[in-house]
Amino acid sequence: MVAGTDPVEVWDAEFESLLRANLRLLPADERLTADAPLADLGLDSVSTLEILAAIEERYGVELGEETLSDEVFATAGALWTALRTATPGSSR
Repeated sequence: MVAGTDPVEVWDAEFESLLRANLRLLPADERLTADAPLADLGLDSVSTLEILAAIEERYGVELGEETLSDEVFATAGALWTALRTATPGSSR
């Protein structure tokens, strides 16, 4: 899904769907931008772990413990960048 005009802000529909399912304060009709603070949209510790597990399962990557940082989960753009650079492999 295109979240802006910058090519860095492009992610697929599945990624946006995973985020939207866990961002309870993001209205369905509001565009999710790469720089929107996820905490302001309802991200908490539980939803962070749910998103992490869903991303690993869906994309077949291992994000690792170092990914569980405030910086990575600060914005959709930061999380997408972490996903794009993640180590391929089984998450289980």
